[in-house]
Amino acid sequence: MKSSERAAAASGAQTTTIGALAEYFGLATHVLRHWEGVGLLTPRRDTAGRRRYSAEDFTRVAVILRAKEAGLSLATIRDLAATADARRRRDTLKAEAAALRARIAAAQASLELIECALGCDHDDLTRCAHFRQLVAEPTAALSVG
Repeated sequence: MKSSERAAAASGAQTTTIGALAEYFGLATHVLRHWEGVGLLTPRRDTAGRRRYSAEDFTRVAVILRAKEAGLSLATIRDLAATADARRRRDTLKAEAAALRARIAAAQASLELIECALGCDHDDLTRCAHFRQLVAEPTAALSVG
């Protein structure tokens, strides 16, 4: 898509094709078709029945991509977009935020373990007291005793 076409479509002055929208976001066209199939996108159609995407669709795709990066499922994204119930939306987002915080904590613990291993001079990591402590911390709650 030419920059002038992209700017015009993003401003709402015109619409663009599925190929151009997919290219703009670095997606395959089948991804946009799938999102349409699950109710995330509803592009207009031209007289020949071809999909035509507007500035609103550009925004919707950007929102979907950011939500997916945060770990939200397509079903959750669809439900959030479809609900007018602010309380329901807030409850869903609170649960998703808690899940994201848990994934971040797990990733941080994994990174700490890797960094420990990278800095360890032991031939056998299992003999390193610090490494053993890091490995044992998450499993301590699982100990039967």
